Amino acid sequence: MTSETTTTTPVGAIPAQPGPTDVTDAGVGREHEQAPSEVIPGAGPVVRPGERATVRLREAGPEEPPRYAPEWLELRESADAAARAHDLLDPLRIRLANMPGKAGTVVHDLGCGTGSMGRWLAPRLDGSQHWILHDRDPYLLHFAAVASPRAAADGSRVTVETRRGDVARLTPDALIGASLVTASALLDVLTREEVDILAEACTGAGCPALLTLSVAGRVELSPAHPLDAELTEAFNAHQRRGGLLGPDAVTAACEAFADRGATVKVHPSAWRLGPDQKALTEQWLRGWVGAAVEERPELAERADAYLAERLAANAAGELRVVVHHSDLLALARPTGGTS
Repeated sequence: MTSETTTTTPVGAIPAQPGPTDVTDAGVGREHEQAPSEVIPGAGPVVRPGERATVRLREAGPEEPPRYAPEWLELRESADAAARAHDLLDPLRIRLANMPGKAGTVVHDLGCGTGSMGRWLAPRLDGSQHWILHDRDPYLLHFAAVASPRAAADGSRVTVETRRGDVARLTPDALIGASLVTASALLDVLTREEVDILAEACTGAGCPALLTLSVAGRVELSPAHPLDAELTEAFNAHQRRGGLLGPDAVTAACEAFADRGATVKVHPSAWRLGPDQKALTEQWLRGWVGAAVEERPELAERADAYLAERLAANAAGELRVVVHHSDLLALARPTGGTS
């Protein structure tokens, strides 16, 4: 895993264009604007087995471009922020305040994307912080570094470093000096073996892990439709392709961390989408239905009519969607400052 230390500019909105002119291998650009009815490239929950939007989990085959555009990550950020489980912050703060041998907080953010976790969490924690942002996509790492916060809750300094590489190869040694590991929407695209590796790395290093926004396998759409349950079942099956955990991920992670002596807390973190989130709802709907049809092609004709009906209701401000997720906090036993 290579390391790049990034010097950043003052915090602002996520930039519209990448700063470094040499970031040419990210595979993400704005050269082709999308028509309003098209899906943002990489938007929605559709992924290939073994990968997520901004992180290649396994090295296999030739290099391919990342699958999520920053537009999608930016579109979902406010819904993510509103959904994240605030109830997990107090136990996390207590653990961080009592970690042995720590002068400041060092956070490893796995699959950071455009850095939304840092923007949400860093201003809610006291004390100086150094965030190490991990992602496979240098374009998104640039976004994350430029738009990262610079001050903690008490005004202490927040610094940032970027590392490009494969986050599935974490070991306790890679987390030496870590105070906290964070990730969003990561657990559900891991296998059980990979969750075990993640739990082993965190508990071996004695640092807590805050793993957020894992799919729970449940959605609620209002008004209801007869096809809702069938599409949900097909989507969940799609998420389990290739041995991935999908909606079983949080249960598997709880077991993996608990088996290694960690205390685990889980809280719901649902998206609640209404008329004020029409753009996000549209993109989510297209991705959700698309994954279901990919899993069960015989649904295509009915799903097309369903999607058209749902998109019309969304455009009219008549659709409400709850997409259930779970946030997990694993409090590993401290290692007495050796990590």
